[in-house]
Amino acid sequence: INAEYGGGKLGKKRQIKFIVQFFFPNDSSPTKMSRKAGAGKTGIKNRPGGSLVAVIADSDIVTGFLLAGIGQVEKGRKNFLVVDNKTTQTTISQAFKEYTTRDDIAIILISQVVANDIRHLIDEYDQLVPTILEIPSRGHAYDPDKDYIMSRIQRMLGEND
Repeated sequence: INAEYGGGKLGKKRQIKFIVQFFFPNDSSPTKMSRKAGAGKTGIKNRPGGSLVAVIADSDIVTGFLLAGIGQVEKGRKNFLVVDNKTTQTTISQAFKEYTTRDDIAIILISQVVANDIRHLIDEYDQLVPTILEIPSRGHAYDPDKDYIMSRIQRMLGEND
């Protein structure tokens, strides 16, 4: 992802299409994901109807993912948060805590710029599901050293700096 998306070599529509195809290679509707494969081995419970993807990012990223079909508003609960310069750190923290405790969310996509604002919460988070994936945003280069997943992989491989 870093070489093609983070480097800014793809147009915005192609970037979104690339990300959606990366996460949902065999599914034409990314709104809900099925957790059939390996569910018994990992302790992940199958959820009837699949699971959702949540997004915490700027308006460009959220709009792209909503257009791709991942938006869900049900009983006043959304699976996305649009972050702008007026959004408080408390609002971002509350959304993150809500999304990490909901049983219908399997993946949380968060822009790295926003993730840096709540880095302490992300570093404390230790659950498998929902998985947190940091994505680059417009105007900000992707930094793999700050990425939650990349740092965990480096720790597992014994590549601590």
